[in-house]
Amino acid sequence: MMGEERKSSISRETSETSINLSFGVDGSGKTDLQTGVPFLTHMLDLFTKHGKFDLAIAANGDTEVDDHHTTEDIGICLGEALKQALGTKEGIKRYGNSFVPMDDALAQVVVDLSNRPHLEYRVELPSNRVGTFDTELVHEFLWKLAIEARMNLHVIVHYGHNTHHIIEAIFKALGRALDEATLIDPRVEGVPSTKGML
Repeated sequence: MMGEERKSSISRETSETSINLSFGVDGSGKTDLQTGVPFLTHMLDLFTKHGKFDLAIAANGDTEVDDHHTTEDIGICLGEALKQALGTKEGIKRYGNSFVPMDDALAQVVVDLSNRPHLEYRVELPSNRVGTFDTELVHEFLWKLAIEARMNLHVIVHYGHNTHHIIEAIFKALGRALDEATLIDPRVEGVPSTKGML
C-alpha cells in the first residue's frame, strides 16, 4: 500500500444531483471545485488546502430548491472517496486531532479511521444562515462524510460567536485532523489495530 497512489474517483447520479468527485490523499492542496453551493465550495477549498489533499468536484444539483441535496451528496461522495483511497489502511497513523482558532472561534476535530462510523457534533451555531447557506447543513455534510468514510468523527466547538468563523475553523480542523490520521507512519507494521483489520 505504501508505494501505491492513494487516489479515488466517485460518480453519483440521482434524480436530485449529479456528482463527479476525485480525491487524492497525498496531494498539495490543489482544488477544482464546481459545487453550485458557494459557501460549501469555500469550506471545501479550506479543508483541502489545510489537509494537503487534492480535490476536484463537478456537481449539478437542485439548488433552486435549496442546497440540502447537493451538500449531502457531496458529503457522501467525499466519504466514499476517502475510504476507497485509503484501501486497507496499512501503515497509517489512524488517529488525528486538530485545534484551529479563527478569530473569536476555537474548533477541535478528532478522527479515528476505525471502520466504525460515528459523528459526535458538539457545535452551537449562533446563526441559521451564512449568506444563502443553511448552517444546519454543516451537520448533514459531516454526518454523511463520517458514515461513508466509516470513521469516528468528533467535532467540538469550544467557543465562538461569529457563525462563519466557527464553520471555517471546523473545516480547517477537519482537514488537519484527517491529514494527521492518513499519514504513513514508518513504525506501523500492517494495519494499526489489534484486530488485524480496520
